[in-house]
Amino acid sequence: MKINLLVIRTQNPDHLKTQYEEIGFEFDYHQHGNGPFHYASENNGFVFEIYPLTKSMREADNSLRLGFEVENLETTIDNIKNTNWKILNGINITEWGKTAIIQDSDGRKIELKNK
Repeated sequence: MKINLLVIRTQNPDHLKTQYEEIGFEFDYHQHGNGPFHYASENNGFVFEIYPLTKSMREADNSLRLGFEVENLETTIDNIKNTNWKILNGINITEWGKTAIIQDSDGRKIELKNK
């Protein structure tokens, strides 16, 4: 089994799109049928989408923890130091490789792993 789609929702899709671009995502802006406009990034069969909150949602779900491999972890961490990303745990060597934990503006924890 392989994950091929992940959708997150936020009150401010434009801001979150910019934030995720800072760690290497490239997004297109589109909509499916009558659905809401949203941002989508596709890479190696994996689609990552940023949607606005639904009408019934008051805030984004920040309990979701994400993990992404990046080409160069040191460069990625250096590039986000003066941005809206919060660096929770700097670069560490773990049993899974070189990793760091960051947090997006909605409070989601993201584990970055060196490719």
